[in-house]
Amino acid sequence: MTSTPVTLTKMHGLANDFLVGLDVQADEAVARRLCERHTGLGADGLIVSRRLGPHGPAFDFRLWNADGSQAEMSGNGMRCLAHVALDAGWIGEGRPFEVATPAGIRRVSVERRGDGVTWGEVDMGTVGLEDAGPVCNVGNGRMFVIVGNPHLVVLGPDPAGVDVGALGPMLERSVDGGVNVEFVTLGPDPDTVTMRVWERGVGETQACGTGSVAAAAAMHRWGRVGSAVTVNQPGGSVSVTLSADGTATLAGPSHKVATCMVSPW
Repeated sequence: MTSTPVTLTKMHGLANDFLVGLDVQADEAVARRLCERHTGLGADGLIVSRRLGPHGPAFDFRLWNADGSQAEMSGNGMRCLAHVALDAGWIGEGRPFEVATPAGIRRVSVERRGDGVTWGEVDMGTVGLEDAGPVCNVGNGRMFVIVGNPHLVVLGPDPAGVDVGALGPMLERSVDGGVNVEFVTLGPDPDTVTMRVWERGVGETQACGTGSVAAAAAMHRWGRVGSAVTVNQPGGSVSVTLSADGTATLAGPSHKVATCMVSPW
């Protein structure tokens, strides 16, 4: 698809890691090769973006999971893309801008925190919730949540004791087209949720932005938390703000790991 070396930036948001390319073309085969952790650069996903016209969204967002499947949206991935776009001069620091995604237009802002770290806020759009009913025999509550992509939130005991590697793929396949699965519990502090996540097309990841929003929204619907929620995951914590109009905002860090020159593909 290209005859010259390609520059990619290795990024992570709470150890949910991505390869990000600006003005780069890619496909599912390229994503699988690059995201492979033993023979490639290694990542949970590959994100590519191109600038759009002077009116409307500043640029677009396309994400392939590590297995080559496409994802509609990623909160951690969007913050990573914003970070790379800021470094490239595509956007200004602290100035909100819009990004076109398969899930719709998302409004984003990003600020530097030093040492290769930025703090980003992402408008995650409208969050849809639906009681999942008896989908599985795990936990005391189940909720289907749409955050541009599909999630199944399962309320239960401390996720540290959950066999995510066994339950995750089973529940992912319980929905046509697959679903991301969040294993959540309340606490340890007020308005705080602790979770582990199984992402479709990837497996267990250290964090998930859309999953954080899904978990916060489900726990809010169940009356367990308020509208400002901290979501703890193995990779760290993010902040989710739930608005009365049904939309949500995700805020958290992104970290630059390395700049990589990749052979043509």
